[in-house]
Amino acid sequence: MRYLQVLALAVVVAVASAYTTRPTGAAPLTIAQLQYDGGGDWYANPSGLPNLLRAIGERTGLPVSTTPGRTRLTDPSLWSYPYLYLTGHGNIRFSDEEVRVLRRYLLDGGFLHVDDNYGLDASFRREIRRVFPDRELQEVPPSHPVFSVLYEFPEGLPKIHRHDGAAPQAFGIFDRGRLVLFYSYESDLGNGWEDPAVHDDPPATREAALRMGVNLFLYALAQVAP
Repeated sequence: MRYLQVLALAVVVAVASAYTTRPTGAAPLTIAQLQYDGGGDWYANPSGLPNLLRAIGERTGLPVSTTPGRTRLTDPSLWSYPYLYLTGHGNIRFSDEEVRVLRRYLLDGGFLHVDDNYGLDASFRREIRRVFPDRELQEVPPSHPVFSVLYEFPEGLPKIHRHDGAAPQAFGIFDRGRLVLFYSYESDLGNGWEDPAVHDDPPATREAALRMGVNLFLYALAQVAP
């Protein structure tokens, strides 16, 4: 067994142990789709997260719910989710309070995956500058562990949907070496997670999207204290 496979197995065991010993009544282990104002369709790709969560459970044995959560940055439920997912095609607008909460959530151990679903880029970059005026989005290199924790992506982020035909790029915000925000740009992983009939993506394309999603989930949970 290769080193990375051993490492991934250790991550799964550690995370599974932590999350199966949580108190009775704790929120199920899942991904929460982040609801935001501004006019963008935050609810896009409705079949994507259930399919990804199902793949995570089947491939890792982690006790995940196949029902994604939904939360706003001002909801008390926010703090029970270790992984937030934000997508859509239009405008994002955070209130001043949401800006403060998102920064605290990420610096206190949370993880946010922003998935460019075409048309999101300009407003996301504007809003993230408000959240982190002291940090820049940095390109995440293919050598980063998020691209190899279970499945290997030697060239980095896979291309799933055409968009402008540009090469996919992964950007991130880091805190003391920890990747707290992952931005998948010109890739559209969520399209690849959706039911096959929605976008008619080839099986290999959907598989690449699911594998990258599993990697993201494992990486995020390994960094977060439940």
